[in-house]
Amino acid sequence: MKHFLNTQDWTRPELDALLGQAAKFKRSKLGDQLKGKAIALVFFNPSLRTRTSFELGAFQLGGHAVVLQPGKDAWPIEFNPGAVMDGDAEEHIAEVARVLSRYADLIAVRAFPKFQDWSVDREDTVLRSFAKYSTVPVINLETITHPCQELAHVMALQEHFKTPDLRGKKFVLTWTYHPKPLNTAVANSALTIATRMGMDVTLLCPTPDYVLDERYMGWAADNVRESGGSLQVSHDIAQAYTGADVVYAKSWGALPYFGRWDAEKPIREAHRHFIVDEAKMALTNSGVFSHCLPLRRNVKATDGVMDSPACIAIEEAENRLHVQKAIMAALANQ
Repeated sequence: MKHFLNTQDWTRPELDALLGQAAKFKRSKLGDQLKGKAIALVFFNPSLRTRTSFELGAFQLGGHAVVLQPGKDAWPIEFNPGAVMDGDAEEHIAEVARVLSRYADLIAVRAFPKFQDWSVDREDTVLRSFAKYSTVPVINLETITHPCQELAHVMALQEHFKTPDLRGKKFVLTWTYHPKPLNTAVANSALTIATRMGMDVTLLCPTPDYVLDERYMGWAADNVRESGGSLQVSHDIAQAYTGADVVYAKSWGALPYFGRWDAEKPIREAHRHFIVDEAKMALTNSGVFSHCLPLRRNVKATDGVMDSPACIAIEEAENRLHVQKAIMAALANQ
């Protein structure tokens, strides 16, 4: 039984097949691939695009989605093996995942990290626990990676460049300022999929403290060896933007400061100039800009960039619907 936890777990032909099916769903949105089937969407964190696109996607393929929010409309869940459950949690994941597996054909989970100890967060305990105990396929709705966003982004790039072959494109993954330290999930995923597609990737960030976790840097290096392309880290804005074909922006907190965000804040504040603006985009090779959304305008990117023809963020957001239908259809019919 195959899950969809990270794209790195899937072969390139398998990913290409998902993208191909997503393109078909974009041309003709209705189908019966989920007829008589159900998906349990488990949200530990808020959602707009993910919840909407998964609910509508299941409906358009003849299925039904049930949304659960543990701690709100469902019981709080314990994830630690051997725990003495005398706190807030009412159920253990060992029961939750197996019971949902008896009801639903798919389980999907969104669970952000706690932002206190990266050595704990990087274990991805919530998602991995669902996958461990579930007897049906599990889909990652964003934990410490965001694989559905990866495919939506690649699909938007393939549409823009009018080719499935993105090799030779200069891809800049740039850190941008945000008043809060944010999850590294989308950055981890963008780095993974851009190198998987053989692009020449530059990770642009303020200081070495903002380089991503060694697991994802390692995946990227492996992908370069397998797919071609290249990978470099830069702290030089002009050098990174010059000649770029793609600029992908995301804010994230510096890993060495997890749990010590007051100490990280002055570094973040000193790099507000990493905002994506018209001057930076003018250095590119008529490059496109995108972001996973939500985006704080005139903090992460200017109005001018967001409203320009070069911005494909809305196309990427739409593609969430199509790629997720492809994922659900593939997993439910293994």
